[in-house]
Amino acid sequence: MVRASAPAEKAGIPSASLVCEGFVQQGIATGAGLGLRNLPMVPYPGQIMSHSLDELRRNVETAIADQVVRSLTVQPAVDGGSVAEPGPADTIFRGSFEEVNAYFYANGWTDGLPIVPPTIRKVEEFLKFAARPATGSLGSLLPDKREATIWNVAVNGVMAGCRPEYMPVLVALVEAMADPAFGLEHLGHTPGTEVLITINGPIVKELGFNDEQGALRTGFQATSSIGRFWRLYLTNVAGFLPHKTDKGTFGGTWRVVLAENEDALRKIGWPPMSVDQGFQAGDNVVTVNSCTSSDVLFAVFGVGQTNAESILDRLAIRTVDIQIYLFNLALLGPGRLRPQIVLSPCVADAIARGGYSKAAVRDYLYQHARFPASRWDKLRVVRPLHRGVERGDIPRIYAESSDPDRLVPIVWSPEDFLITVSGDPGRDNCFICGQNGFIGYPVSKKIALPEGWNPPFAGA
Repeated sequence: MVRASAPAEKAGIPSASLVCEGFVQQGIATGAGLGLRNLPMVPYPGQIMSHSLDELRRNVETAIADQVVRSLTVQPAVDGGSVAEPGPADTIFRGSFEEVNAYFYANGWTDGLPIVPPTIRKVEEFLKFAARPATGSLGSLLPDKREATIWNVAVNGVMAGCRPEYMPVLVALVEAMADPAFGLEHLGHTPGTEVLITINGPIVKELGFNDEQGALRTGFQATSSIGRFWRLYLTNVAGFLPHKTDKGTFGGTWRVVLAENEDALRKIGWPPMSVDQGFQAGDNVVTVNSCTSSDVLFAVFGVGQTNAESILDRLAIRTVDIQIYLFNLALLGPGRLRPQIVLSPCVADAIARGGYSKAAVRDYLYQHARFPASRWDKLRVVRPLHRGVERGDIPRIYAESSDPDRLVPIVWSPEDFLITVSGDPGRDNCFICGQNGFIGYPVSKKIALPEGWNPPFAGA
Protein backbone atom coordinates (compact mmCIF):
# COMPACT_ATOMS: atom_id res chain seq x y z
CA MET A 1 0.00 0.00 0.00
CA VAL A 2 2.96 2.31 0.63
CA ARG A 3 3.89 2.09 -3.07
CA ALA A 4 0.38 3.29 -3.94
CA SER A 5 0.50 6.11 -1.37
CA ALA A 6 3.84 7.49 -2.59
CA PRO A 7 2.67 8.76 -6.00
CA ALA A 8 -0.48 10.19 -4.39
CA GLU A 9 1.62 12.14 -1.88
CA LYS A 10 3.92 13.40 -4.63
CA ALA A 11 0.83 14.63 -6.50
CA GLY A 12 -0.31 16.52 -3.39
CA ILE A 13 -3.06 14.06 -2.44
CA PRO A 14 -3.08 13.07 1.27
CA SER A 15 -2.82 9.34 1.96
CA ALA A 16 -3.11 6.87 4.82
CA SER A 17 -1.19 3.61 4.41
CA LEU A 18 -2.86 0.76 6.27
CA VAL A 19 -0.31 -1.85 7.38
CA CYS A 20 -0.27 -4.63 9.94
CA GLU A 21 1.57 -3.47 13.04
CA GLY A 22 4.46 -5.85 12.40
CA PHE A 23 5.13 -4.09 9.08
CA VAL A 24 5.27 -0.47 10.22
CA GLN A 25 9.08 -0.33 10.10
CA GLN A 26 9.05 -1.91 6.66
CA GLY A 27 6.50 0.66 5.51
CA ILE A 28 8.60 3.54 6.84
CA ALA A 29 11.75 2.20 5.16
CA THR A 30 9.91 1.56 1.90
CA GLY A 31 8.55 5.11 1.94
CA ALA A 32 12.05 6.46 2.54
CA GLY A 33 13.37 4.41 -0.35
CA LEU A 34 10.69 5.96 -2.56
CA GLY A 35 11.88 9.42 -1.48
CA LEU A 36 9.19 10.13 1.15
CA ARG A 37 10.00 10.17 4.84
CA ASN A 38 7.30 10.43 7.53
CA LEU A 39 4.74 8.87 5.19
CA PRO A 40 1.54 8.49 7.32
CA MET A 41 1.14 4.90 8.57
CA VAL A 42 -2.01 3.44 10.10
CA PRO A 43 -1.13 0.17 11.87
CA TYR A 44 -3.74 -2.57 12.18
CA PRO A 45 -3.41 -4.31 15.57
CA GLY A 46 -2.51 -8.00 15.54
CA GLN A 47 -2.56 -10.57 12.73
CA ILE A 48 -5.44 -9.56 10.47
CA MET A 49 -5.82 -12.97 8.77
CA SER A 50 -6.50 -14.66 12.11
CA HIS A 51 -9.34 -12.29 13.08
CA SER A 52 -13.04 -12.97 12.62
CA LEU A 53 -15.22 -10.48 10.74
CA ASP A 54 -16.52 -9.16 14.07
CA GLU A 55 -12.96 -8.62 15.36
CA LEU A 56 -12.00 -6.97 12.08
CA ARG A 57 -14.98 -4.61 12.24
CA ARG A 58 -14.30 -3.74 15.87
CA ASN A 59 -10.63 -2.98 15.20
CA VAL A 60 -11.49 -0.78 12.24
CA GLU A 61 -14.01 1.18 14.32
CA THR A 62 -11.86 1.55 17.44
CA ALA A 63 -8.25 1.60 16.19
CA ILE A 64 -8.25 2.43 12.48
CA ALA A 65 -10.94 4.93 11.54
CA ASP A 66 -9.72 7.85 13.67
CA GLN A 67 -6.11 7.35 12.53
CA VAL A 68 -7.16 7.37 8.88
CA VAL A 69 -9.09 10.61 9.35
CA ARG A 70 -6.15 12.17 11.20
CA SER A 71 -3.70 11.10 8.47
CA LEU A 72 -5.87 12.63 5.78
CA THR A 73 -6.68 15.86 7.58
CA VAL A 74 -3.73 16.62 9.91
CA GLN A 75 -0.98 15.21 7.75
CA PRO A 76 2.57 15.68 9.02
CA ALA A 77 5.07 17.33 6.73
CA VAL A 78 6.59 14.75 4.42
CA ASP A 79 10.35 15.05 4.12
CA GLY A 80 11.53 14.23 0.63
CA GLY A 81 15.19 14.73 1.44
CA SER A 82 17.81 12.02 1.40
CA VAL A 83 20.41 11.02 3.95
CA ALA A 84 23.97 11.90 2.94
CA GLU A 85 26.23 8.89 2.48
CA PRO A 86 30.02 8.72 2.39
CA GLY A 87 31.73 8.72 -0.99
CA PRO A 88 32.70 5.38 -2.55
CA ALA A 89 36.39 5.68 -1.66
CA ASP A 90 35.95 7.39 1.73
CA THR A 91 37.53 5.65 4.72
CA ILE A 92 34.77 5.30 7.31
CA PHE A 93 36.69 3.49 10.05
CA ARG A 94 40.22 2.49 11.03
CA GLY A 95 41.10 -0.27 13.45
CA SER A 96 42.11 -3.88 13.94
CA PHE A 97 40.33 -6.81 12.28
CA GLU A 98 38.23 -7.30 15.40
CA GLU A 99 37.44 -3.59 15.71
CA VAL A 100 36.40 -3.29 12.05
CA ASN A 101 34.13 -6.30 12.39
CA ALA A 102 32.56 -4.93 15.57
CA TYR A 103 31.94 -1.57 13.85
CA PHE A 104 30.39 -3.14 10.75
CA TYR A 105 28.22 -5.46 12.85
CA ALA A 106 26.99 -2.58 15.02
CA ASN A 107 25.93 -0.72 11.87
CA GLY A 108 24.07 -3.71 10.41
CA TRP A 109 26.48 -4.19 7.49
CA THR A 110 27.21 -7.89 8.00
CA ASP A 111 25.31 -11.17 8.09
CA GLY A 112 26.43 -11.76 11.68
CA LEU A 113 29.58 -13.57 10.59
CA PRO A 114 33.06 -12.02 10.39
CA ILE A 115 33.71 -10.13 7.16
CA VAL A 116 36.92 -9.36 5.32
CA PRO A 117 37.59 -5.64 5.89
CA PRO A 118 37.12 -3.90 2.51
CA THR A 119 40.32 -1.88 2.26
CA ILE A 120 41.01 0.29 -0.79
CA ARG A 121 43.81 -2.06 -1.84
CA LYS A 122 41.56 -5.13 -1.75
CA VAL A 123 38.73 -3.38 -3.58
CA GLU A 124 41.10 -2.23 -6.31
CA GLU A 125 42.26 -5.83 -6.83
CA PHE A 126 38.63 -6.76 -7.59
CA LEU A 127 38.21 -3.83 -9.96
CA LYS A 128 40.99 -5.22 -12.17
CA PHE A 129 38.61 -8.06 -13.07
CA ALA A 130 35.64 -5.85 -13.93
CA ALA A 131 34.89 -5.40 -17.60
CA ARG A 132 33.74 -1.80 -17.05
CA PRO A 133 34.74 1.31 -15.05
CA ALA A 134 34.40 1.41 -11.26
CA THR A 135 31.84 4.20 -11.52
CA GLY A 136 29.64 2.17 -13.86
CA SER A 137 26.00 1.89 -12.75
CA LEU A 138 24.12 -1.41 -12.76
CA GLY A 139 20.75 0.08 -11.86
CA SER A 140 18.76 1.31 -8.86
CA LEU A 141 17.74 -1.22 -6.21
CA LEU A 142 14.63 -1.19 -4.04
CA PRO A 143 13.67 -0.91 -1.23
CA ASP A 144 16.40 1.69 -0.52
CA LYS A 145 16.52 2.87 -4.16
CA ARG A 146 20.31 2.91 -3.86
CA GLU A 147 22.51 2.78 -6.93
CA ALA A 148 24.25 -0.50 -7.67
CA THR A 149 27.77 0.24 -8.91
CA ILE A 150 30.85 -1.69 -9.90
CA TRP A 151 32.56 -0.18 -6.87
CA ASN A 152 30.03 -1.35 -4.27
CA VAL A 153 29.92 -4.76 -5.92
CA ALA A 154 33.67 -5.02 -5.33
CA VAL A 155 33.34 -3.80 -1.72
CA ASN A 156 30.75 -6.44 -0.86
CA GLY A 157 32.69 -9.10 -2.76
CA VAL A 158 35.70 -8.43 -0.54
CA MET A 159 33.52 -8.55 2.57
CA ALA A 160 31.98 -11.90 1.55
CA GLY A 161 35.38 -13.57 1.22
CA CYS A 162 35.35 -13.79 -2.58
CA ARG A 163 38.47 -13.85 -4.71
CA PRO A 164 39.10 -10.95 -7.13
CA GLU A 165 38.61 -13.28 -10.11
CA TYR A 166 34.97 -13.81 -9.08
CA MET A 167 34.19 -10.17 -9.94
CA PRO A 168 32.66 -10.91 -13.39
CA VAL A 169 30.20 -13.31 -11.76
CA LEU A 170 29.32 -10.80 -9.03
CA VAL A 171 28.61 -8.09 -11.61
CA ALA A 172 26.32 -10.40 -13.61
CA LEU A 173 24.52 -11.36 -10.41
CA VAL A 174 23.80 -7.73 -9.57
CA GLU A 175 22.66 -7.09 -13.15
CA ALA A 176 20.14 -9.91 -12.64
CA MET A 177 19.14 -8.51 -9.25
CA ALA A 178 18.51 -5.09 -10.80
CA ASP A 179 16.46 -6.43 -13.72
CA PRO A 180 12.81 -5.34 -13.19
CA ALA A 181 11.62 -8.79 -14.34
CA PHE A 182 13.23 -10.34 -11.26
CA GLY A 183 10.98 -8.43 -8.83
CA LEU A 184 13.65 -7.63 -6.23
CA GLU A 185 11.36 -5.30 -4.27
CA HIS A 186 9.22 -8.27 -3.17
CA LEU A 187 12.01 -10.33 -1.57
CA GLY A 188 11.36 -8.96 1.93
CA HIS A 189 8.01 -10.82 2.05
CA THR A 190 6.96 -13.07 4.90
CA PRO A 191 7.66 -16.47 3.24
CA GLY A 192 11.35 -15.54 3.48
CA THR A 193 12.43 -16.66 0.03
CA GLU A 194 16.09 -17.45 -0.57
CA VAL A 195 17.36 -17.26 -4.13
CA LEU A 196 18.91 -20.19 -5.97
CA ILE A 197 21.85 -19.07 -8.13
CA THR A 198 22.81 -21.37 -11.02
CA ILE A 199 25.97 -20.96 -13.09
CA ASN A 200 26.77 -22.36 -16.53
CA GLY A 201 29.71 -22.34 -18.91
CA PRO A 202 33.48 -22.89 -18.89
CA ILE A 203 33.76 -20.56 -15.89
CA VAL A 204 32.46 -23.42 -13.69
CA LYS A 205 35.81 -25.18 -14.08
CA GLU A 206 37.89 -22.02 -14.46
CA LEU A 207 36.88 -20.73 -11.02
CA GLY A 208 36.61 -24.08 -9.25
CA PHE A 209 32.86 -24.36 -8.66
CA ASN A 210 31.59 -27.69 -7.34
CA ASP A 211 29.21 -29.39 -9.79
CA GLU A 212 29.33 -32.90 -8.31
CA GLN A 213 28.77 -34.48 -4.89
CA GLY A 214 27.56 -31.94 -2.33
CA ALA A 215 26.82 -29.36 -5.02
CA LEU A 216 24.82 -27.24 -2.56
CA ARG A 217 27.17 -27.69 0.40
CA THR A 218 29.71 -25.18 1.64
CA GLY A 219 33.36 -26.16 1.30
CA PHE A 220 34.29 -24.65 -2.07
CA GLN A 221 35.28 -21.01 -2.05
CA ALA A 222 33.56 -19.96 -5.26
CA THR A 223 30.22 -21.61 -4.49
CA SER A 224 30.17 -20.49 -0.86
CA SER A 225 31.51 -16.93 -0.98
CA ILE A 226 29.48 -15.91 -4.03
CA GLY A 227 26.33 -17.23 -2.38
CA ARG A 228 27.18 -15.20 0.71
CA PHE A 229 27.83 -12.13 -1.45
CA TRP A 230 24.23 -12.22 -2.71
CA ARG A 231 22.79 -11.87 0.80
CA LEU A 232 25.32 -9.21 1.87
CA TYR A 233 24.51 -7.16 -1.21
CA LEU A 234 20.77 -7.46 -0.55
CA THR A 235 21.42 -6.06 2.93
CA ASN A 236 24.03 -3.39 2.27
CA VAL A 237 22.92 -2.00 -1.08
CA ALA A 238 19.32 -3.03 -1.75
CA GLY A 239 18.46 -2.40 1.90
CA PHE A 240 16.80 -5.61 3.12
CA LEU A 241 17.31 -5.31 6.87
CA PRO A 242 16.20 -7.86 9.50
CA HIS A 243 13.19 -6.75 11.56
CA LYS A 244 12.67 -3.77 9.21
CA THR A 245 12.45 -4.34 5.47
CA ASP A 246 13.21 -8.08 5.54
CA LYS A 247 10.06 -9.60 7.06
CA GLY A 248 10.64 -13.32 6.51
CA THR A 249 8.61 -15.17 9.15
CA PHE A 250 11.33 -17.79 9.51
CA GLY A 251 13.65 -16.78 6.70
CA GLY A 252 16.63 -18.84 5.74
CA THR A 253 20.30 -18.44 5.11
CA TRP A 254 21.99 -17.84 1.79
CA ARG A 255 22.39 -20.76 -0.59
CA VAL A 256 25.70 -21.64 -2.16
CA VAL A 257 25.86 -21.33 -5.95
CA LEU A 258 24.62 -24.33 -7.92
CA ALA A 259 26.97 -25.17 -10.80
CA GLU A 260 25.47 -27.23 -13.62
CA ASN A 261 27.49 -30.31 -14.63
CA GLU A 262 27.91 -29.71 -18.35
CA ASP A 263 30.20 -32.74 -18.77
CA ALA A 264 27.27 -34.94 -17.74
CA LEU A 265 24.97 -33.06 -20.11
CA ARG A 266 27.29 -33.58 -23.07
CA LYS A 267 27.32 -37.35 -22.43
CA ILE A 268 23.53 -37.59 -22.65
CA GLY A 269 23.07 -35.00 -25.40
CA TRP A 270 21.03 -32.46 -23.44
CA PRO A 271 21.64 -28.70 -23.66
CA PRO A 272 22.56 -26.79 -20.49
CA MET A 273 19.96 -24.70 -18.67
CA SER A 274 21.57 -21.52 -20.02
CA VAL A 275 20.61 -22.55 -23.58
CA ASP A 276 17.02 -23.06 -22.41
CA GLN A 277 17.23 -19.48 -21.14
CA GLY A 278 18.18 -18.14 -24.57
CA PHE A 279 22.00 -18.22 -24.59
CA GLN A 280 24.51 -20.12 -26.69
CA ALA A 281 26.20 -23.31 -25.56
CA GLY A 282 29.60 -22.33 -24.15
CA ASP A 283 28.41 -18.96 -22.85
CA ASN A 284 29.15 -18.16 -19.23
CA VAL A 285 25.74 -17.43 -17.72
CA VAL A 286 24.32 -16.88 -14.25
CA THR A 287 20.64 -17.43 -13.42
CA VAL A 288 18.79 -16.30 -10.30
CA ASN A 289 15.48 -17.85 -9.29
CA SER A 290 13.37 -17.57 -6.15
CA CYS A 291 13.14 -20.78 -4.16
CA THR A 292 10.60 -20.64 -1.36
CA SER A 293 9.66 -24.29 -0.93
CA SER A 294 12.20 -27.02 -1.63
CA ASP A 295 12.79 -30.68 -0.98
CA VAL A 296 15.03 -33.57 -1.96
CA LEU A 297 13.43 -36.48 -3.75
CA PHE A 298 15.72 -39.40 -2.95
CA ALA A 299 15.95 -42.94 -4.33
CA VAL A 300 13.92 -42.30 -7.49
CA PHE A 301 14.99 -45.70 -8.80
CA GLY A 302 12.30 -47.85 -7.24
CA VAL A 303 12.76 -51.61 -6.96
CA GLY A 304 12.31 -52.86 -10.51
CA GLN A 305 11.27 -49.35 -11.59
CA THR A 306 14.20 -47.63 -13.25
CA ASN A 307 12.41 -46.73 -16.49
CA ALA A 308 12.12 -43.06 -17.39
CA GLU A 309 8.36 -42.85 -16.90
CA SER A 310 8.47 -44.14 -13.32
CA ILE A 311 11.14 -41.54 -12.47
CA LEU A 312 9.19 -38.74 -14.13
CA ASP A 313 5.97 -39.77 -12.40
CA ARG A 314 7.68 -39.46 -9.00
CA LEU A 315 9.06 -36.07 -10.01
CA ALA A 316 5.63 -34.91 -11.13
CA ILE A 317 3.97 -35.88 -7.85
CA ARG A 318 6.59 -34.18 -5.67
CA THR A 319 6.73 -31.05 -7.85
CA VAL A 320 3.00 -30.55 -7.34
CA ASP A 321 3.32 -31.04 -3.57
CA ILE A 322 6.15 -28.50 -3.32
CA GLN A 323 4.76 -25.93 -5.75
CA ILE A 324 1.00 -25.99 -5.19
CA TYR A 325 0.72 -23.62 -2.25
CA LEU A 326 2.66 -20.98 -4.19
CA PHE A 327 -0.23 -20.94 -6.64
CA ASN A 328 -1.61 -18.18 -4.43
CA LEU A 329 1.09 -15.88 -5.79
CA ALA A 330 0.28 -16.84 -9.37
CA LEU A 331 -3.34 -15.86 -8.80
CA LEU A 332 -2.26 -12.49 -7.45
CA GLY A 333 -0.46 -11.97 -10.78
CA PRO A 334 1.29 -11.00 -12.86
CA GLY A 335 3.72 -13.87 -13.21
CA ARG A 336 3.85 -17.55 -13.93
CA LEU A 337 5.38 -20.24 -11.76
CA ARG A 338 8.75 -21.66 -12.88
CA PRO A 339 9.85 -24.53 -10.62
CA GLN A 340 13.48 -25.59 -10.93
CA ILE A 341 14.17 -29.32 -10.90
CA VAL A 342 17.75 -30.44 -10.32
CA LEU A 343 18.52 -34.00 -11.44
CA SER A 344 21.63 -35.85 -10.37
CA PRO A 345 23.64 -37.02 -13.43
CA CYS A 346 22.64 -40.69 -13.12
CA VAL A 347 18.94 -39.75 -12.96
CA ALA A 348 19.27 -37.53 -16.03
CA ASP A 349 21.15 -40.33 -17.80
CA ALA A 350 18.42 -42.88 -17.02
CA ILE A 351 15.74 -40.53 -18.35
CA ALA A 352 17.77 -39.80 -21.50
CA ARG A 353 18.38 -43.52 -22.11
CA GLY A 354 14.61 -43.91 -21.97
CA GLY A 355 14.43 -41.80 -25.11
CA TYR A 356 13.60 -38.44 -23.54
CA SER A 357 15.11 -35.18 -24.67
CA LYS A 358 14.98 -32.31 -22.21
CA ALA A 359 12.02 -30.85 -24.13
CA ALA A 360 10.24 -34.21 -23.86
CA VAL A 361 10.86 -34.21 -20.10
CA ARG A 362 9.19 -30.82 -19.81
CA ASP A 363 6.24 -32.01 -21.91
CA TYR A 364 5.82 -35.12 -19.76
CA LEU A 365 5.91 -33.12 -16.54
CA TYR A 366 3.39 -30.63 -17.92
CA GLN A 367 0.96 -33.45 -18.68
CA HIS A 368 1.48 -35.35 -15.40
CA ALA A 369 2.33 -32.71 -12.78
CA ARG A 370 -1.36 -31.95 -12.24
CA PHE A 371 -3.74 -31.77 -9.31
CA PRO A 372 -7.53 -31.94 -8.79
CA ALA A 373 -9.16 -28.51 -8.71
CA SER A 374 -10.83 -29.55 -5.44
CA ARG A 375 -7.40 -29.80 -3.80
CA TRP A 376 -6.79 -26.16 -4.63
CA ASP A 377 -10.11 -25.12 -3.11
CA LYS A 378 -8.97 -26.60 0.21
CA LEU A 379 -5.60 -24.82 0.11
CA ARG A 380 -6.28 -21.45 -1.45
CA VAL A 381 -5.81 -18.18 0.41
CA VAL A 382 -6.72 -15.86 -2.45
CA ARG A 383 -9.28 -16.17 -5.28
CA PRO A 384 -10.54 -19.44 -6.82
CA LEU A 385 -9.19 -20.70 -10.14
CA HIS A 386 -12.04 -19.41 -12.29
CA ARG A 387 -11.55 -15.90 -10.88
CA GLY A 388 -7.89 -16.04 -11.88
CA VAL A 389 -8.95 -16.97 -15.43
CA GLU A 390 -11.53 -14.16 -15.54
CA ARG A 391 -8.88 -11.63 -14.48
CA GLY A 392 -6.47 -12.93 -17.12
CA ASP A 393 -3.86 -13.98 -14.53
CA ILE A 394 -3.82 -17.68 -15.52
CA PRO A 395 -4.63 -19.61 -18.74
CA ARG A 396 -8.14 -20.76 -19.63
CA ILE A 397 -7.27 -24.42 -19.04
CA TYR A 398 -7.77 -23.81 -15.31
CA ALA A 399 -11.51 -23.12 -15.79
CA GLU A 400 -12.44 -25.34 -18.73
CA SER A 401 -15.14 -26.95 -16.60
CA SER A 402 -16.62 -26.77 -13.12
CA ASP A 403 -15.82 -30.41 -12.33
CA PRO A 404 -14.04 -30.36 -8.93
CA ASP A 405 -12.12 -33.51 -9.92
CA ARG A 406 -10.70 -32.06 -13.15
CA LEU A 407 -6.90 -32.16 -13.29
CA VAL A 408 -5.12 -28.86 -13.86
CA PRO A 409 -1.37 -28.31 -14.49
CA ILE A 410 1.00 -26.86 -11.92
CA VAL A 411 2.57 -24.54 -14.53
CA TRP A 412 1.23 -22.56 -17.48
CA SER A 413 3.26 -24.38 -20.16
CA PRO A 414 6.00 -27.06 -20.53
CA GLU A 415 8.64 -24.34 -20.99
CA ASP A 416 8.04 -23.13 -17.43
CA PHE A 417 10.01 -26.05 -15.98
CA LEU A 418 13.68 -25.25 -15.41
CA ILE A 419 15.68 -28.50 -15.67
CA THR A 420 19.22 -28.55 -14.25
CA VAL A 421 21.75 -31.38 -13.90
CA SER A 422 24.16 -31.38 -10.95
CA GLY A 423 25.04 -33.22 -7.75
CA ASP A 424 26.48 -36.63 -6.91
CA PRO A 425 26.86 -38.66 -10.13
CA GLY A 426 26.37 -41.89 -8.21
CA ARG A 427 23.14 -41.12 -6.33
CA ASP A 428 19.58 -41.25 -7.71
CA ASN A 429 18.34 -38.06 -6.08
CA CYS A 430 16.63 -34.88 -7.25
CA PHE A 431 16.24 -31.42 -5.73
CA ILE A 432 13.04 -29.47 -6.40
CA CYS A 433 12.59 -25.73 -5.85
CA GLY A 434 9.11 -24.26 -5.66
CA GLN A 435 9.23 -20.87 -7.41
CA ASN A 436 7.32 -17.69 -6.46
CA GLY A 437 6.02 -16.39 -9.77
CA PHE A 438 6.40 -12.62 -9.94
CA ILE A 439 8.41 -12.63 -6.69
CA GLY A 440 11.94 -13.54 -7.76
CA TYR A 441 11.13 -14.49 -11.37
CA PRO A 442 14.07 -16.34 -12.99
CA VAL A 443 16.47 -14.00 -14.78
CA SER A 444 19.68 -14.97 -16.59
CA LYS A 445 22.64 -12.76 -17.49
CA LYS A 446 25.74 -13.41 -19.53
CA ILE A 447 28.99 -13.01 -17.60
CA ALA A 448 31.24 -10.40 -19.22
CA LEU A 449 34.92 -11.28 -18.87
CA PRO A 450 37.71 -8.68 -18.84
CA GLU A 451 40.45 -8.58 -21.44
CA GLY A 452 43.31 -10.95 -20.74
CA TRP A 453 41.08 -13.28 -18.69
CA ASN A 454 43.36 -15.84 -17.02
CA PRO A 455 41.46 -17.61 -14.22
CA PRO A 456 43.27 -19.70 -11.59
CA PHE A 457 41.97 -23.13 -12.64
CA ALA A 458 42.07 -22.64 -16.40
CA GLY A 459 44.74 -25.31 -16.87
CA ALA A 460 43.39 -27.78 -14.31
